[in-house]
Amino acid sequence: MNILSELARSKKIKYFLKGIPKDSTILEIGSGTGWVGEYFKQNGFSNQTNIDLMPPAEIIGDINDWKNLGLQKNTYDYIIAFEVVEHVDCFKSCYDLLKEGGNMLLTSPVPHLDWIMQILELLRLNQKRTSPHDNLVYFNKVPYFEKKDIKTIGFLSQWGVFTK
Repeated sequence: MNILSELARSKKIKYFLKGIPKDSTILEIGSGTGWVGEYFKQNGFSNQTNIDLMPPAEIIGDINDWKNLGLQKNTYDYIIAFEVVEHVDCFKSCYDLLKEGGNMLLTSPVPHLDWIMQILELLRLNQKRTSPHDNLVYFNKVPYFEKKDIKTIGFLSQWGVFTK
């Protein structure tokens, strides 16, 4: 594990995950290695689903094809997409899947500073990207959702909580 990625994980747990009620319905998009799902299992959550383009996710597929993947509209209290929205525009899909009053939790690089993230990856200080960052977006411009809390972490990463 890269040192900056490891630090970011522990901070994401404290900032995003600690306050989620255990009976919440949760969808994690882009589950990667499964560390978020593992956190939920270790902490007594039982209604969490994850999706990614590759195993070991429970659902393998593109979130924008959610209707064909068996997901239901207005189902989730929380949608988590850590380091995902820079890869794919999935805001409309997330909006459709989230319950009214539900929260979407996002992290993504600050668009104009993504070049620094690439350098950190080359130095093996940060997790290597799995696909191009073709959809970088500033969180103050996220469509559909009400912005609840947006912050910049370490001047390189955006963290946001959005509500339907």
